[in-house]
Amino acid sequence: MAAGAPPPGPAPVVAQPGAAAPTQWAAAGQAPPGCPKGLEYLAMVDQLLVKQKVEAIEAMTGYETNNKYEIVNSLGQRVYQAVEDTCCCTRNCCGSSRPFDIKILDNRNMEVIHLSRGLRCSSCWCPCCLQRVTVEAPPGQVCGYVSQAWSMCKPRFKIENAEGETVLRIKGPCCQWEMCGDIEFDVHTEDESTFVGRVTKQWTGLGKELFTDADNFGISFPVDLDIKMKAVMIGAVFLLDFMFYENNKKKNQKDAKKVLG
Repeated sequence: MAAGAPPPGPAPVVAQPGAAAPTQWAAAGQAPPGCPKGLEYLAMVDQLLVKQKVEAIEAMTGYETNNKYEIVNSLGQRVYQAVEDTCCCTRNCCGSSRPFDIKILDNRNMEVIHLSRGLRCSSCWCPCCLQRVTVEAPPGQVCGYVSQAWSMCKPRFKIENAEGETVLRIKGPCCQWEMCGDIEFDVHTEDESTFVGRVTKQWTGLGKELFTDADNFGISFPVDLDIKMKAVMIGAVFLLDFMFYENNKKKNQKDAKKVLG
């Protein structure tokens, strides 16, 4: 080393072969006026991916554990993480129909969105007690609801503001399971005249679909959608997951056998 030259810096950190790179947290955007604290991450977002984590104990034993999720943007950066907060008795006795509370946390592990669902019915024969998720942002302050609308065959949902007024509508397919394909729930304006987005249950591979209930969902919506309604759209993903795809291993295995002969 030449005299007077600065000492060499530390060697760069190199990931070990096969090691997964840690997921980076997304930087917070400029908060629009009236934005609840913690929702500024959604300001310039028009797409999100909700990935449920595979629980090894649940996959091997069938014992239902609290669900955990990662919410990332289109760049793969983590925006939030979500954890279910439900007692073991409720999870294993009520199954996918269980009432739940889900905490959505930011990069400081602070709860910024709270989702809650009571024990309700989802059958078209009980139109007075259909599914509803309350979305609070910040926790303790309601910013909207995801409400199941009455329908005979195809699932229908309403995205509502804090006053219960319908802002968007979600229309799903008659069949909520497809071999080797995605299932799409279209999002329209309140009068259903304009398509504005989509919630997509993504196919995650035969093994994962058959032997776990860990699912991936994509969400798209207008970038200029009210930031509180973006939070409610996230709540819609969790309601769809619990209604149609939670505890679905046995059903998927049975349907796969029919398709594969």
